[in-house]
Amino acid sequence: MNSRSVAVVLAAGKGTRMRSSLAKVLHPVGGLPMVRHVLGAVRGAGVGATALVVGPGASWAPEVAEGATVHVQSEQLGTAHAVLAARQAFAGMEAVVVLFGDTPLVTAATIDRMLARVHGGADIAVLAFEPEDPAGYGRVILDASGHVAAIREHQEASPEERAVRLCNSGIMAIRAGAALDALADIGNDNAKGEYYLTDIVPIGRTRGFVIVWERADPREVMGINDRAQLAQAEAAFQAIARARALERATLAAPETVHFSHDTIIGEDVTVEPFVVFGPGVSVGDGATIRAFSHLEGATVAPGAVVGPYARLRPGTTIGAGARIGNFVEVKAAEVAAGAKVNHLSYIGDASVGAGANIGAGTITCNYDGKDKHLTRIGAGAFIGSNSALVAPVSIGERAYVGSGSVITEDVPADALAIARGRQVTKDDRSPARRTREGSEGESG
Repeated sequence: MNSRSVAVVLAAGKGTRMRSSLAKVLHPVGGLPMVRHVLGAVRGAGVGATALVVGPGASWAPEVAEGATVHVQSEQLGTAHAVLAARQAFAGMEAVVVLFGDTPLVTAATIDRMLARVHGGADIAVLAFEPEDPAGYGRVILDASGHVAAIREHQEASPEERAVRLCNSGIMAIRAGAALDALADIGNDNAKGEYYLTDIVPIGRTRGFVIVWERADPREVMGINDRAQLAQAEAAFQAIARARALERATLAAPETVHFSHDTIIGEDVTVEPFVVFGPGVSVGDGATIRAFSHLEGATVAPGAVVGPYARLRPGTTIGAGARIGNFVEVKAAEVAAGAKVNHLSYIGDASVGAGANIGAGTITCNYDGKDKHLTRIGAGAFIGSNSALVAPVSIGERAYVGSGSVITEDVPADALAIARGRQVTKDDRSPARRTREGSEGESG
């Protein structure tokens, strides 16, 4: 049913209160620009087409549009004016749903409910909510039948109307035909000289439109105008993400774990306190992410253990049952099943074979000052502590690298490689030195 509908996402606001060179709708929540959250919800609702309305000079729009047509509102003359900037997208559609690029928590389910009301016979559907403090919000006034009689701005509301707790979110669905045509009849006879979408309600009442409303969770319609509200939206997003994770995983201290919009957590995963999941992370069933770890763009297979104090950077794959320990950083590398990198190591641009053991302090020297090079460590290999593997280099299967080695040449399978200065031992010198130092100390 929604395939014959179009979503108009308004993103033309200047966002001056953000005090940022970045467009307001591009500020991230859960690691994703706000407007892309909204566009994702539209896709989830199966809406047939999407129109993104932006202001002049919005060079970012094609990059984030994700299949939406882009329409420019040359002047910011109100929400109704912005919707009409996308009128070309209305052709052949049965309904239009109007959304805002700065309400990132709106869900596909809510969009679907709004369109269902219009497809079910309503001319207009208004999305309303009840905030803890309704001051400053437009009130949704209902008639005796429970339909929307008016939307009254706070400053224009009577004391009785201000007592109403049902508030307007701004999100609205409109049936094609006469109801949609009414947009063109909205005037700008107001203090700001702007064309307000809410004025379609009194116009519709005079024409006998059926105007209904749907209720939303206040968090879902939270609009963002400044950085304080951005922080509030992030907190709301994290609360939702933690609740979802807790349905299948154990979070030892949920309030300290930070998720991204696309974090995937398997069943029976354990996440210890103060873990950050950046974008692009997937954690398999039964894995453990220990405290103070940071993961981004990484895949962790079932049963693996990461941390504490580990960092997984983009392009990292950790195999089943592998161990990544404290103060280990892995970047653009594959650590195969059962391998261990337990302490104080850097594994970058590398492949570590199954069951390999990487000693403390090992680094893959992947950068020569100009290019990155690959290090290959075979299955079952053992790399002694404090070793440096200078890429490009390969360590064969079951090979052994002596502690403190700087490896610059390939090591064959089953070989032992030692690359360090030869130890010099002076017999019987230690007692004599201690005696001499003691005598010098006494005489001094």
